[in-house]
Amino acid sequence: MPRFGFVYNPTNDLAQETWDEAAGWCATHGVESWGLPAEEQAAVKSKLPGTDLLISMGGDGTFLRAAAAVAGSAIPLLGINLGKVGFLARAEAFQLDQTLSALVAGTWKPQPRMALRAVIERLGGGREELIALNDVVVARGRLPRVLRLDVAIGESHLATYIADGVVLSSPTGSTGYSFSAGGPVLDPSSRNIIVTPIAAYLATLRSVVVAPSQGVTCTLVQGDDAVVSVDGWVDQVIGVGDRVTVTESPEPIQFIELPGLAPFWDLVRQKVELLPR
Repeated sequence: MPRFGFVYNPTNDLAQETWDEAAGWCATHGVESWGLPAEEQAAVKSKLPGTDLLISMGGDGTFLRAAAAVAGSAIPLLGINLGKVGFLARAEAFQLDQTLSALVAGTWKPQPRMALRAVIERLGGGREELIALNDVVVARGRLPRVLRLDVAIGESHLATYIADGVVLSSPTGSTGYSFSAGGPVLDPSSRNIIVTPIAAYLATLRSVVVAPSQGVTCTLVQGDDAVVSVDGWVDQVIGVGDRVTVTESPEPIQFIELPGLAPFWDLVRQKVELLPR
């Protein structure tokens, strides 16, 4: 018997209704299922052993929480979009029956997506490692003051930015914060790191694309109340002298690619047309 896991946004009534509908579908089609709110990370991870795949129901934020849960495992991930734009989800709510049928039939393909590994090194000692699907952002916190950030690629100094921050993005995350800050959109199957400053003062290098074999290190030279944000929901406060090094994670996150869905660049065009002008 296949075993499907579901995570959903508990603040979205449609997400709760969709989970109820999915649970009913699974019960009538011989599929074992479980469902939990996406932010209950410990509970979700405890349910993953023996689970064949994980389905996210909500917007991109819900999907990123699901990605954090499966990071480091081989469990594939699919998003059902219940948000406004939803670049990460590959199916819509009205396609639920069709999607579940395809998953049971096995007519899908895995698509590995590059993830990012961020290592935070404190000036006073201490080291922390985090995994991101979309991006790692070093940015000012609550205070409306710019930061001074030294950015290096491998052993080479790239620039010292006076800015609100810097976005270090994966190809999957290129349609997110990096894009809003002026970065390029990359094919999600590619393997690169995008470096994009946020509202940089007198910067000549607006955005660069780096090979995954080269790490990108961002050091806080000046500024108060700075944070490292991982996929927009995990925040760590850093101080002057602390540095963040981002490299390719050795373990990609497996996406589920369903048959008959629009190619990525068609999806980009369709989603961009939905954005407010």
